[in-house]
Amino acid sequence: MLAGAGVAGLGALAAGAARATDAGAKGAAAVSVMKHGAYATVPLRQGSINVSALQSRLMSIDLANREATLKRNLAHVVKLIDYAQGSGAEWGGERRWGAKQDLICMHEFPIQGWQPWNRAELQQVAFELPGPESEVIGERAKHHGCYIAFGCYARDRDWPGHVINMSVIVGPDGNIVSRQWKARNILGAFGGIGLIGTTVYDVLDRYVEMYGEDAVLPVARTDIGNIAMTAVGMEPLLYQALAMKGAEILILTVTGASNAEQAMQTARATRIYTVGVGNAVSPDNPGFAEAVGARDEGTAIVDPRGTPLARSANHHEDIVQARIPIGDFRKTRSPAEYPMALFLPVLQQYQPSVGPNGFLRQLPNDYQEAGALIKRRMESR
Repeated sequence: MLAGAGVAGLGALAAGAARATDAGAKGAAAVSVMKHGAYATVPLRQGSINVSALQSRLMSIDLANREATLKRNLAHVVKLIDYAQGSGAEWGGERRWGAKQDLICMHEFPIQGWQPWNRAELQQVAFELPGPESEVIGERAKHHGCYIAFGCYARDRDWPGHVINMSVIVGPDGNIVSRQWKARNILGAFGGIGLIGTTVYDVLDRYVEMYGEDAVLPVARTDIGNIAMTAVGMEPLLYQALAMKGAEILILTVTGASNAEQAMQTARATRIYTVGVGNAVSPDNPGFAEAVGARDEGTAIVDPRGTPLARSANHHEDIVQARIPIGDFRKTRSPAEYPMALFLPVLQQYQPSVGPNGFLRQLPNDYQEAGALIKRRMESR
């Protein structure tokens, strides 16, 4: 099915910048992108949806006590999901206070937390998808009849040795409906270190061989709207590319960097609904002050004009909720016109300082090795 569509902004015009679909859809062929204002959709189950964004603490897994701390974190996430749905064990489990939520959004690492783990440690932190951890989330999605979106570190048997920075959407049947790899890490911005979670850009050539061009920038086409998630911060070209691919709701999940101001700017530029969900003040997260990553403008759900429908009033744990008229948006969305002949020569000839495929040549064991690899790649250009 095709729906009318419109996107504002300048980016996402280079060949290869418009690729999307669930990374699990192997062998995808043509790139699904907006043409003459139309884009791929599935029928909506209802005209409006209720959306919650969970601004939760970072509680890092303790590798010396992995199972207990992982269980603690999962229990905390489940409690917040139930609170968002207006229920909970404290109130008898089935009693509801408020409207049923159709989509619950979490930040990048609500289950595992974040520490500068090396690769061997990160392998212990990461989990497979599907697996026991995602099944816990799936059970709550099925119980409440909603979609739940969260980020995590994931292992994949097709990628031995890698730990993938993954965004996951679980459907009302309890099953994973979309696994969306992080598009890229910021390269060269952290001094002498670099991140070691694998992204699409780190393994681009092999990724495309395995999954197809359309799997590079994922958009999940669901019966509550087209949803894209990203843990990439401050990347307007990426956000615009996802909107051009038909994203109607964009979830920004960057732990330590997502905030209401970025969500408002992104929504205004792309003209789509945007959820900026960040972490709360996090006491007792080893190695970090309580307010790290919670200093900015909080969590917000923003309409296509850049106006917050709802936002957090502080940096503590909070649940932000808003109603999105997704059916009316799909009917009235109108495209912005791009003078492609002006932009394409610039975008096609631009050369970045760090090219793709770095993790195909070397898989760094820690943040220091990753930083050294970035430096060598920049020097060899």
